[in-house]
Amino acid sequence: MSRQPVAIFTTILVGLFAAGSVRAGIPAEFRKLWDDPAVTARIEQDTERYRKADAVIHVVDAQGQPIRDARVRAEQQTHEFLFGCNLFVLGQLDTPELNAKYEKAFTRIFNFATLPFYWGDLEPEQGKPRFADGSSTIWRRPPPDLLLQWCKAHDVTAKGHALLYAKNMFMPEWTVRDDPIAFMEQARKHMAELAERYGREIAVWDVINEEIPRVANLHEWHAVPDDYSLQCFREANRLFPNDVKLLINDGASQTHVTTDLCEANVKKLLDAGLRVDGIGIQFHTYGSSFVNGKVYPPEQLLSTYDRLGQLGPMLYITEITIPGTGEGGPEQQAAAVANLYRLWFSTPKMAGVTWWNLGDGTAYGNENNALGGLVDKNMDAKPAYEALDRLINHEWKTNAKGATGTGGNFTFRGFKGGYRVTVEVPGKTQTFTIDVTDKMQPCKLELDAR
Repeated sequence: MSRQPVAIFTTILVGLFAAGSVRAGIPAEFRKLWDDPAVTARIEQDTERYRKADAVIHVVDAQGQPIRDARVRAEQQTHEFLFGCNLFVLGQLDTPELNAKYEKAFTRIFNFATLPFYWGDLEPEQGKPRFADGSSTIWRRPPPDLLLQWCKAHDVTAKGHALLYAKNMFMPEWTVRDDPIAFMEQARKHMAELAERYGREIAVWDVINEEIPRVANLHEWHAVPDDYSLQCFREANRLFPNDVKLLINDGASQTHVTTDLCEANVKKLLDAGLRVDGIGIQFHTYGSSFVNGKVYPPEQLLSTYDRLGQLGPMLYITEITIPGTGEGGPEQQAAAVANLYRLWFSTPKMAGVTWWNLGDGTAYGNENNALGGLVDKNMDAKPAYEALDRLINHEWKTNAKGATGTGGNFTFRGFKGGYRVTVEVPGKTQTFTIDVTDKMQPCKLELDAR
């Protein structure tokens, strides 16, 4: 295989806290943990190893003959990795201008959207689900049909949250709370309705949510059978196509601290021969513990993901809140975002990462006090949004250019995703699209005869 020199253009941010004014507001203990050379080296090495792939572009003429010295430019357009956020307030802000800014902020950095399927708001009146556009308005609960239509129009992958989340506060008044058998009859009917309507439309589902807290706080949940998780996944396996990803989702401390319980829940499902495609991991942090280096240090996160990754299913960070309150809060939030996303993006088995509430003032209840949005109440970018934008749209995108060699080949290594490839020869310029993936074969690009 002939090789020609290739120029790779990416934006490299030197250090995790490049701006001195930002760095000055970050607690010393946090900097010490995340500036650890061993941590930064592993993140950089694993990002290079697991998030990039080698691409071979074979340029030929209309007769199939290799073209030497063709100028080739490969520009990344999309990511294979899923960068997401919930879409709970689409079209629900106070003015058309705010709604437009919300959509623009979303689509600039995200390709993955979580849609709300909280049963209590989806079907408050039995037999009258709010699926369709034009259904009654409920804050943070737009009709799923409307959200799905928007996702399709903007090339955003949709995720359903959740097939079953039997916590009393999120359930309808009419469901059976104290009879496990009767409730599961209702639940199976509900899951079947969701699968029939959205089974081939929504690519990823949380099958059940917060199983570990449920077992620890039974009084806050509907009564369910002892084999509740098995029954739910058995139904999901039966109802949904194999290409729909099925997740078990749990809380931050449950997965990162009591990892053995999380691991046991996943193993129970796998040992029963059930398909589990992903392990969902929440990351809601409130207060200052995280940014002060008191909880979830990078070594613990890496160890947890290594351990869970050995179970087989892919990993997903499903819900993220990082506070932006207090003096220096926006800068501290940005530093946390930059470091966490670097670590998550580098994790071998990680498939996607989802921020929870895009804007300040769009969270649930008193969670708004955390100011955990990436944009403020006016939908203007905060430092955390800008940090994520730099990573997703600059540092983690590849643009390569060069020329084909004697065999007509142009090779480069780039971040996985969709690329626009422009080929120039004397008198002709032609554009193609390709996907750079782990299993990519040499890509033959044939120039038109005319």
